[in-house]
Amino acid sequence: MTESAAAFTWDVPAGFNFARDVVDALARDDRRGLLFVDAAGGRRDYTFAQIAEQSKRWAAVLRDAGVRKGDRVVVVLPKIPDWLFCMTALLRMGAVAVPSAEQLRAKDLLYRANHSGAIAVVAHASNAAEFDAMRPDAETVKTYLIAAGARDGWTAVDPLLATAQPWDGEQTRADDMAYIVYTSGTTKDPKGVVHSVAYTFAKRMQAAIWFDVKRDDLVWCTAGTGWAKSLWNVLLGPWSCGAPIVLHEGGFVPEERMDMLRDLGVTVLCSAPTEYRLLAKLPDLGERWKLPKLRHCVSAGEPLNPEVIELWKKAFGLTILDGYGQTENTLLVANRPGTDVRPGSMGKPTPGHDVAVVDENGNLCEPGDVGDIALRGDPPSLFRGYYKNDDETASSRRGEWYLTGDRAQVDDDGYFWFVGRADDVISSGAYRIGPFEVESALLEHPAVMESAVVGSPDPDRGNIVKAFVVLRPGHEASDALARELQEHCKRVTAPYKYPRDVEFVAELPKTRSGKIRRVELRQAELRKKGATAASGFV
Repeated sequence: MTESAAAFTWDVPAGFNFARDVVDALARDDRRGLLFVDAAGGRRDYTFAQIAEQSKRWAAVLRDAGVRKGDRVVVVLPKIPDWLFCMTALLRMGAVAVPSAEQLRAKDLLYRANHSGAIAVVAHASNAAEFDAMRPDAETVKTYLIAAGARDGWTAVDPLLATAQPWDGEQTRADDMAYIVYTSGTTKDPKGVVHSVAYTFAKRMQAAIWFDVKRDDLVWCTAGTGWAKSLWNVLLGPWSCGAPIVLHEGGFVPEERMDMLRDLGVTVLCSAPTEYRLLAKLPDLGERWKLPKLRHCVSAGEPLNPEVIELWKKAFGLTILDGYGQTENTLLVANRPGTDVRPGSMGKPTPGHDVAVVDENGNLCEPGDVGDIALRGDPPSLFRGYYKNDDETASSRRGEWYLTGDRAQVDDDGYFWFVGRADDVISSGAYRIGPFEVESALLEHPAVMESAVVGSPDPDRGNIVKAFVVLRPGHEASDALARELQEHCKRVTAPYKYPRDVEFVAELPKTRSGKIRRVELRQAELRKKGATAASGFV
């Protein structure tokens, strides 16, 4: 792969394996590959050689537990080194990882396990109880592996790793399946996005072109495990460029984050817009914290407010660069280093991606006209399809174009300007939340007859989840009931999905065929708050 946009070619090796061709190759040098900071603030360095050995030990443990090439494995681990070791081990042996977020509940996990046909689960002691709750209905899972603890009915990984003989794994090809990543749906169940081994090679483009990663950088992407962003920006990208990464087990605390950026000597930062917004609110930001080693910042998740970009630039002299992509692909459009950044613009297409705005017939829109953001062709960075869902895969295409589901316009100079989402997925903080999942949880409550969930503009999170609820006869609207519904959602589905605002209504707007018109509710919220819609940014 060349880095020049004009001479760009992908050149994916036919027999590529990220664990062997990247991690093991880096292990030949005695260099730091990982700086881990635990929840208590303790630090530990891992060399690439140590990372490679632990990856091989994990591969041996997984093999001995019955996992074979092509098998699907659900992985739910926090931001600890074992997540990296396990994920690279699965790549090493040609198994298919189903990365899932820690916050998911039994219902969410059961769907992913059954739909993917997973034969094994790798979990942490902190979330094993959710798997135990789904276990009676898990159709294909035979093996339950637990890290950092022991539990009845589970195989403890830690003692096995201590005695395992490192195993190099299996040969893999570029077209072998590598991941099934589940993305939030709007009116249907989550879709399983299939990525091949070629995708793991393609991610180096993002790190080189957008992150501008060099071998001597220290890269920190703050995304949690279980999300596409963590695959791109934590695992695959920086190591593809030979750079060490930071992994922080703890949560986001603004003052602590700034202290760590300074004390760890981070040079490249990738954070969610919500985090940048909260950091920008810290008093005396540029005076209180000096970050002489930080040289490059990018934002992933949704558009970042121009005022936050300006505050950050005033404090540190650095322009935060936005990037646009999806679970189904990679960095498609971006503001890149060394280019003219136009405030509010998405930037321009990245090398290797023929991105355009097209009309309903697949024709290029004229500058200024609003249309669908689309990607032409089949680059290795694009997903292979939705798992067990040929209809959805086919509907994502319009002739030679893959449709992202987002709308934009292009100006006369080729800059993209985001307009809005074509679907109803809510971008809130670093999360993408499907209304259907929250509505389903609400409908399980005996007081709820109907519900509709939309994003409501919020200055810090971009959007919050708002629920419009029609009550069953015999139930009265109250603040207490609203709080009860919120707590119910936290128990039934992942806590980050709960509606932060609940409004009781007599009826919901619907089409003639009876479908709920969420678009009317969204537009009403936009008018009420005088805001603009958030996007499906990376």
